[in-house]
Amino acid sequence: MDSLSSSAIAANKLVKYYWEKKGFLKPTIKKVEALRGVSFRVEWGIIYGLLGPNGAGKTTTVKILATLLEPDSGEAFVAGYSTTREPLEVRKRIGVMLSVERGFFWRLTGRENLKYFGMLYGLSSRVLEERVEELIELLGLRELGADKKKFEDMSLGMKARLGLARALLKDPPVLLLDEPTLGLDPPSARYIRRLLRELVSQGKTILVTTHNMFEAETLCDRVGIIHRGEIIAEGSPRELKKRVAKKLSILLRLVGSYRVTEELSRWVSSRNSVSSRVVERDRAIELRVVADRAESEQLLAVLVKAAVDRGLKVIESRVEEPTLEDVFIELTGGGSVSKEYSES
Repeated sequence: MDSLSSSAIAANKLVKYYWEKKGFLKPTIKKVEALRGVSFRVEWGIIYGLLGPNGAGKTTTVKILATLLEPDSGEAFVAGYSTTREPLEVRKRIGVMLSVERGFFWRLTGRENLKYFGMLYGLSSRVLEERVEELIELLGLRELGADKKKFEDMSLGMKARLGLARALLKDPPVLLLDEPTLGLDPPSARYIRRLLRELVSQGKTILVTTHNMFEAETLCDRVGIIHRGEIIAEGSPRELKKRVAKKLSILLRLVGSYRVTEELSRWVSSRNSVSSRVVERDRAIELRVVADRAESEQLLAVLVKAAVDRGLKVIESRVEEPTLEDVFIELTGGGSVSKEYSES
């Protein structure tokens, strides 16, 4: 069997274009490359994380794997079947979750929604009843009252659990989950991550997209870092962190202006030829800088003084071993500054 089709998931040189309209009085049409030759493989029985910022191409990749989009060139296989030539066979073997709030009927209860989709999937009445009960128990929906609650009245955490239950209705061997913990509170996100690990232990293969570095590092067996439509690095979290083994991470937790912190990030990057990134996390602003080990302590002192001089309050500063986030900073140059939630 071809090595591509023998993997649980395989993408080979996927290219996808979009046409973007800009302007009102004199609109222009711009060709946007969402994917620029994306290639990766996911072996059976693991969690593979597609890690990247918003707009990197994660959702486009998932939609191609789920047969919702066709690539402009390249090919993809799921469970040994081509997503373009054998889409029906692919759909039989996947469970898809594109958004925790998308596609449900807001006036139906959790149980009613699951029964409706189960009928669409062709499950017999007896199998459907058993499967819905099993998933309500597995996802803790009864405990939360979400099985009897209308979808419109559910919390985001309940919706995420129901979305995962829908993806599992057919008991598929492969799950494609697009940011399943996005926007969830820490306990709900922890619950989803724990459940995904349990599903893998039961034989499932899962591809999960995320822009949460902590999630990718703690949840995934292998990670592909996607940036501007290309896979720029791939490996286990441990393997990826070895790429910055000669570096250390400088962390400053600050209170003050986000804009001023961005300026400080640009200043330290240009002045010292290092990579840096700013995120908003736990009611503070974090500035992370990846620097050579020999220079890290001295640079930390420089950064603390520069932050104070700019009116920022330093509530924590330290030098630590690199994380997966630092790998991302180093590989991308830390050019994109984003606000995101992560759990520490």
